[in-house]
Amino acid sequence: METTDLLLAIVHHILVFSVAALIACESVLTRGELSAAAIKRLAGLDRHYGILAMLVIIVGVGRVFYGLKGWEFYVYNWVFWAKMVSFLAVGLLSIIPTMRFLSWNRQASANASFTVPAAELSSVRFYLRAEMVGIVLILIFAAAMARGYGY
Repeated sequence: METTDLLLAIVHHILVFSVAALIACESVLTRGELSAAAIKRLAGLDRHYGILAMLVIIVGVGRVFYGLKGWEFYVYNWVFWAKMVSFLAVGLLSIIPTMRFLSWNRQASANASFTVPAAELSSVRFYLRAEMVGIVLILIFAAAMARGYGY
């Protein structure tokens, strides 16, 4: 059981930091003008972001049920639920950028002279920054949980 707990924790942390890295990459790529290649890259990164976020959930559920602390530690822990709300908020905030990346990619593929509207790009940057704030909250709640807060 200790080995399972360790492996789940390692994979969970790698996935969470990978999700954070992808948000940072998207944020960097949305600075300035976007070429068709950059738009395609954004769509690909965002696809990986979605896959990794789903894996975070799957491995996280595994940690709750197969980890050493037991599900009781999590279900009665307000910090855990704050972390879950933050994760949900990040997921909801990611919907607008995802929809924009898909739309831009479609338009750039159909029209070589397509340029991203400035207002849409500004909006996506706002959502990406908000997602980063949510990731910081998740990390704060995770650190608090690791030290026994909320139980």
